[in-house]
Amino acid sequence: MVRARDRPAARAARRARGGLYAYFGDKERLFDAIFLSSLERLTNVVPIDAEDLAGWAVRLYDEYLRRPDLIRLATWTRLERRPAGHLVETHRHYDDRKLTAIAEAQAAGRVRAGDPFDIMAVVIAMSMAWSPVSNVYAAGRQEPDDVHDQRRALLRDCVHSATAAGRGDASPS
Repeated sequence: MVRARDRPAARAARRARGGLYAYFGDKERLFDAIFLSSLERLTNVVPIDAEDLAGWAVRLYDEYLRRPDLIRLATWTRLERRPAGHLVETHRHYDDRKLTAIAEAQAAGRVRAGDPFDIMAVVIAMSMAWSPVSNVYAAGRQEPDDVHDQRRALLRDCVHSATAAGRGDASPS
């Protein structure tokens, strides 16, 4: 039941929601717009550096700490909408720059051989080890800096070990 003092707010919320749905069509399209905007933001705020994939993973870790909502949106999309395959239909828009950068670093002998997509997926997965959707532990900004520093160092070392050229190179796909 809406109390008398809450009625103006409730009316405003209904009008705002109606305006949003009129613009986006429905809540599914509104969610898609928010999610794609979040992906675009993450791509721009944390651009890949194939010369330093370990540093990229650490910057992703830091962004997940700053914006845990980004990971939650991606997880919701994976669970409810796209349980298999690419997370978004427009994945090429988000992946092509990354894959090209990794392939160029591979050609220059700085990143191990293998499918650039698989290398990208491993680095991103490692960066999410302590994210809000971790099956083991979700890190938070309130934790001491030295704890985050230890995780960053471990993440940097693990990603470097996994992606460095000459480290158990798999044959290219």
